[in-house]
Amino acid sequence: MRRHLVLLATTALASASLFAAPSYSQEQVNLTWQMWGDEKDSALFGSLAALVTEQYPNITVTPQFSGWTDYWTRLPVLASSGQIADIVAMQSMRMPTFYGILEPLDPYFEKEGFDVNLYESSIMEGLSHGDTQYALPYDVGPWVVYYNIDRFEEAGIPTPAPDWTFNDFRDAALKLTGDGKYGYATQAFDFIAGPVALGAEYLNDADEFDAANPGYVEAVGKYVDLVNVDKTSPVFASGAGAITGSGRFATGEAAMYIDGPWVLVQTKDSVDFKIGVAPLPRGDGPSRFITAGSGWGVAAASKHKDEAFKALAVLTGPKAAEILATAGRALPGRLDAQKFWYDEAAKDVVGAREALTYAFEHSTKFRLNEKYNDFENLITQYMPLALQGDSTTEAVLTDIQNQLPF
Repeated sequence: MRRHLVLLATTALASASLFAAPSYSQEQVNLTWQMWGDEKDSALFGSLAALVTEQYPNITVTPQFSGWTDYWTRLPVLASSGQIADIVAMQSMRMPTFYGILEPLDPYFEKEGFDVNLYESSIMEGLSHGDTQYALPYDVGPWVVYYNIDRFEEAGIPTPAPDWTFNDFRDAALKLTGDGKYGYATQAFDFIAGPVALGAEYLNDADEFDAANPGYVEAVGKYVDLVNVDKTSPVFASGAGAITGSGRFATGEAAMYIDGPWVLVQTKDSVDFKIGVAPLPRGDGPSRFITAGSGWGVAAASKHKDEAFKALAVLTGPKAAEILATAGRALPGRLDAQKFWYDEAAKDVVGAREALTYAFEHSTKFRLNEKYNDFENLITQYMPLALQGDSTTEAVLTDIQNQLPF
């Protein structure tokens, strides 16, 4: 009995250290946790859910998985039918579309004295809408260049500097192209992250689409010319998105491609050569990079919002972040846990820590509006016309602009 009382006292103290003021009902609460993924993710995320019950014995959390496409298709249906889970996964790039199904977290931060500075600032901004925070992050990352170190060394190309320029990138791609191999494998998102790194914008000051402005056309044109003029990259198929580049890199067909740190573990496990990571090339101005990531929020329709927020604090807390980072699942959005990802998941990847640290130090706002996903889909659909030389970059972007509502 005495040991039981000690355990109860320890649990109470642990709860009090995280949430000083409020008291919560001790009724048994069973929360659901909705995210993309599949059954092979059950063990990992089940271990995170167990952390919640360990800290709050009256709360259980049950993960529910959907495939990526189904997740976003079903989310508004579940929300409108009242079947949405208590805790909901959210990607920063989709926040402008789905923030309305989530509960604002700022009142909970204030009530609980919750320290939001524990998280990387760019992804906190990405998981907000206006001045309101709707989710806490579990991962974050800028787009970076993955490169084949063996091919770089064979061609006598030096390791990319953090502030390397587009001309440096193009020169490397040219030297690495030949004998049936490409220096670079382009993907659809390169035409968003790449031009922004060169200083271009696709939204105007009113956050309306302005995809045919001269600066964006010129910056996109630089990446188009790598394919259509320099022939340093194959064309990706319309609608292929960010799939083909990783495959060409893994087989050695291409020596560079652009993606985020969320694919680092699968990328290094899929190749039989040394890989490095560098920031995206900059333009004539200073470096600047957009970041993205994902997190979890509390459903506005949840009947257990207080308990869901308590669970959310644990799921994005230090132990959960360490588990995800060590497993290589994600570069944590929580700053004090990023060392685990660098020391374990990225330990064999040259330049990972330096490139990502530099990118975070030079991050710029990832500008989005409610129709951003339409814009990205149109880029994926129509950019191959410019890459193949069937249309000009300006004509393609003008066509895309004309199909956007604002």
